[in-house]
Amino acid sequence: MTSDFRQYLWEVTDRLRGLMDRADAKRIILGLIFIKYLSDIFGKQRDKIWHMVSQPSSEHFVSNNPSEYEKEIEKRDYYTKNKVLWIPLEARWETLKSKAKQPDIGTLINTALTAIEKENPSLHGKLDKCFNLVPSKSTVLNELIELLSTIGASDLLGSTDLLAEAYKYLLDQFANTNRRRSGGFYTPPSLVNILVTILSPNSGRIYDPCCGTGGMLVQSQEFVNFHGGQADAISLYGQEIDPITWKLAAMNLIIRGVEADLGREPADTLKHDQFSNLKFDYIMANPLASLLYRGREKYEDNPRWQFGRPSLNNTDYAWLQHIFWKLRPNGQAGVVLSNRSLIIRPDNERKIRKSMINSDAVEIIITLPDKIYLNTGAPVCLWILTKDKTANGRDRRGETLFIDARRLGSMQTPFLRSLDDDDIAKIKNTVQVWRTSEDHRNIKGFCKAASLEDIEKNDYLLHPGRYVGMAPPQEKEEEAYDEKMTRLSKEWGTLQNEGKDLDIQIIKNFKLLRANHD
Repeated sequence: MTSDFRQYLWEVTDRLRGLMDRADAKRIILGLIFIKYLSDIFGKQRDKIWHMVSQPSSEHFVSNNPSEYEKEIEKRDYYTKNKVLWIPLEARWETLKSKAKQPDIGTLINTALTAIEKENPSLHGKLDKCFNLVPSKSTVLNELIELLSTIGASDLLGSTDLLAEAYKYLLDQFANTNRRRSGGFYTPPSLVNILVTILSPNSGRIYDPCCGTGGMLVQSQEFVNFHGGQADAISLYGQEIDPITWKLAAMNLIIRGVEADLGREPADTLKHDQFSNLKFDYIMANPLASLLYRGREKYEDNPRWQFGRPSLNNTDYAWLQHIFWKLRPNGQAGVVLSNRSLIIRPDNERKIRKSMINSDAVEIIITLPDKIYLNTGAPVCLWILTKDKTANGRDRRGETLFIDARRLGSMQTPFLRSLDDDDIAKIKNTVQVWRTSEDHRNIKGFCKAASLEDIEKNDYLLHPGRYVGMAPPQEKEEEAYDEKMTRLSKEWGTLQNEGKDLDIQIIKNFKLLRANHD
C-alpha cells in the first residue's frame, strides 16, 4: 500500500468527521474494508472453482455451456469445505458497488451484513451494522466504495493482503490522531512487543481477558509464525466488555488471518468469565485499555482472591489475581497497569502485594517511560507473573527482577515517546540473562534482582526505582539540525490536526447551544 494511497484513504475517511464523531467514523471505514475483504476472499475461491468446472481438462469439468458452470460455481459446498465464508449475492462487493450512488446505500450495506451473518453462524452478532449513521444526502460512502474498489488485480501484493494492511493502518491512525478516545486506551505496538518477547509464546493456550481490538492476540500469532512454529500449535482466546470494540476485534482477527475464540458475546471479565472452565499457558492483558471496568460495590468470596480480597475502588489487584488464577501450573502472564499498582498503600493492598511476592507469583516488574500512550502522559508498568520460577531457566525462587526502563525510548511527537527495537532487545536480553544465568549483573539505574529481604525492607513497595538506584549521569548529545527540523515538522503537523479536531468540535458545540437556546 503506497503512501499516496494511505494519505488519500485517510483524507476520504477524514471527511466522515464532519458528519459524525471519530469513533463512528472508525466503525464505518473499518466495516467497509471488512466487507471488501470477505468479498475478495470469496471472489478468489469463485475464480478457482470456475477454472475447475469450465476447463475440459479438469476432472471437475461440468459443461461447455456457461449457464451450467455459472450455476455450478454457486454451490455453497465448494466454499465452506475450503473454510471460505459464504457471501450471498446481495452482499458481494460488486453488488454494493453497483448501488453505491443510491441514497439508501447505508441501509443496503446493513442489509448485506445481516445476510452475511445469517449465512455464517460463526459471525452471528459480530458485524457492526452502523451504516445508517451516514446521512443519506452524503456521497462519502460512494467515495469510499470507489476508493476501496481500486484495491484489486493491479496490486502486486493482492487485494486481501492490502486490505489487511489498510485495516491495521487505520486502527493505528485513529489511535494516533486522537489523544483522548471514548472507551479506553490504545495499546502501543512497542508495549505489546515487549510482552510478547518476554513471554515468548510457542504452544498452548493464549488468553487476553480485555482484548480490545485483538492486537495482542494478533501479535502472539505473528510471533509463533515468525519463529517457525505451527499455526495450530496455539489456541487464542479473548474477552472484551465493549460491544463495538468486540465487533472490531472479530473483524480484525478475521482480516489478519487469525483464528480466536472471543466468547459468545461482549462481557465484563471480572463479573462474567466466559472461559471459566479453562486455564491458560500465556496471558497478556492491558486493563488500562478499557475505561469501562470500574470498581465494584463488593467483591464476593471467590477462590480467585487467593492473595486477598481486592479493594472496592481499584480493579488493579482484581485483575492481577484473576489472571494468576487463570494460569496453568507452568503458565506465565504479562499485565500492563499504572504505576500506582506498585506503590498504593492501603493495608489490604499491601497485604496482597506481600502475599504475591512471598508466594513467588511476581517474577518481574518493569517501569516504562512516560508519554508512551497518546491518551495519557501517566507512566505505566508491566507485571510479569509466573506459576513456576524454576521453569524457563534456573531456579529463581526468592528473587524478583526489577527493571527501570524510564530512560529508554525517544520522543516522536510532543505527546508520544516510542521504544525502538534496540530498547526492546535491551529489556528482553536483561530478562533472558537473569532467567538463565547465575552470573547475571545488577546494573545501577537499570536493573536489579532483589531478594525477599530487600523487598520486605522496602515495605513491599514495588517501584523499581527503589531497588535499582540512580543511573550514572550522562552527557546530553546535541540534536542534529536535520533531525531537529524533522521532529519539529512532525510536531507542527500533529498540532495542526488537533486544531482541526478542536474547530470541528467547537462548531458542533456552538450549533448545539444555539439549538437549545432556540
